[in-house]
Amino acid sequence: MLAVPDPYATTTVDITPWWEQKWAAVSSHRAEVARERSLPGILARLPEPIRRRIIATEFFTRLVPGPAPDAAHQLTR
Repeated sequence: MLAVPDPYATTTVDITPWWEQKWAAVSSHRAEVARERSLPGILARLPEPIRRRIIATEFFTRLVPGPAPDAAHQLTR
């Protein structure tokens, strides 16, 4: 799975109020859900509480002027 190291995530957003819509969008890609090693396929086989915990937070990386791991912010509702 492609990802950046955790220290590069400078902002997190709690999307718990919209997690069902996000999961509906992800799971609508049936070919990806059917694939064993794709992220949608992996998520589809997890118990709902674990899947919810994984997809209920969005992570973003500040690119300009560059990652600032020591200045992380969390955005919540």
